[in-house]
Amino acid sequence: MSVQWFPGHMHATLKALRERLKAIDVVIELLDARLPGSSANPLLAELIGARPTLKVLNKADLADPVRTEQWLAHYNAQPRTRAIALHAHVPGPARTLVAECRRLAPHRGGMVKPLRVLIAGIPNVGKSTLINTLVGKRAAKAADEPGVTKQEQRVVLADDVYLVDAPGMLWPKIVVPESGDWLAASGAVGRNAYDEEEVALALLRVLQADYPGLLAARYRLGGAVEQIAAEPAHELLAAIGRKRGALLPGGRIDPHKAGEALLADFRAGAIGRITLETPQAFATWRAAAEAAEAERQAQRAQRRPRPQAAAPAAGDDDRAGDTLR
Repeated sequence: MSVQWFPGHMHATLKALRERLKAIDVVIELLDARLPGSSANPLLAELIGARPTLKVLNKADLADPVRTEQWLAHYNAQPRTRAIALHAHVPGPARTLVAECRRLAPHRGGMVKPLRVLIAGIPNVGKSTLINTLVGKRAAKAADEPGVTKQEQRVVLADDVYLVDAPGMLWPKIVVPESGDWLAASGAVGRNAYDEEEVALALLRVLQADYPGLLAARYRLGGAVEQIAAEPAHELLAAIGRKRGALLPGGRIDPHKAGEALLADFRAGAIGRITLETPQAFATWRAAAEAAEAERQAQRAQRRPRPQAAAPAAGDDDRAGDTLR
């Protein structure tokens, strides 16, 4: 099942962003450090264009530090881009955002030319919590669910720096299937847009391949890590469900509740520090998805009925005949 979620208020956000970006000097894009590629909005990248961008890998305390360094190197190699890792609850690193934005737009500053910054990101990536940390008070609503902020907010960070907080926004069609699964696993989409068991199984396959030791430790699974990595995902999910008490009458496993339990543990960081993708893996997924999408579009074009040729105007046949003769 393909995960898609683009509720009505996001259309309004997209329209507002197009206008707002005309007067913005630097864009901060907040990413989930556990899925930096999948949480980067391709639609936002189109809107930003050549503007300087600060990529902030938020929730870095929940992510694999080795892979976080890989992603920082990946983004810092891009033109007009800076990338830092951050945990929104720590005030010291959060304050570095202003300094990084000044580095990206050195021509702005002072009361005559204040630095205008827009912060954007997917739902539930931690924007509101970060803003509250920056200003030292509850300036923005914060909740552990997607789509809480639905209106644009403006926050003064310094005398000559102000920040515009745009509501969390996804994009109309998630082409990369893995991205849909990871966005659902992280809590960035509404619960009505995905099936917990299916997403949990997709998540579990990655954890088996990359973090089997963390699974063994968290759920006290018997056997070697090689055995855990090789076990069918649905059987492993059942074992996790048994450990977490996800049971139906008669002692049968409830796979839906088992999936919910696994996703809750992942979101809370209870399994360990996990990053679901590397820059190389994400590039491979995206290339395959774009090729598949191009093939679908080509097949759709072939199935589309061709327009019929217009009937010749009166007298055209006679004139053609004269020419041939």
